[in-house]
Amino acid sequence: MTGFGPDWLETELAIVSRLRQQHGYVHAGVITTLADHTAGGAASALIGSEQSVLTADFTVHLLRPASGDLLRCRGEVVKAGKRLIVTQADVWDDNTHCGRYLGTMAVVDLAL
Repeated sequence: MTGFGPDWLETELAIVSRLRQQHGYVHAGVITTLADHTAGGAASALIGSEQSVLTADFTVHLLRPASGDLLRCRGEVVKAGKRLIVTQADVWDDNTHCGRYLGTMAVVDLAL
């Protein structure tokens, strides 16, 4: 985590060789996971202490291959409801916008 606010979160991920696919680009699953994690963190800022969020649905658009040593991501809440929170996240490699995520988080009550 590199920054946060009331409805947003920023993260970074150092890329090591095992996170790359056969052509040397960052694997699509790594980009997706970073975006989902960051968007979920943004949504988590809006819920109660006895609640959590689980990803209910998402779409990822892989815009360009990522090949650098560091990925940056910013996740934001688009619309928050009582039980569903719509989020988006953008993933960057250096100055290249490589992924856009749109997700729906389900708010669940924790069994304490």
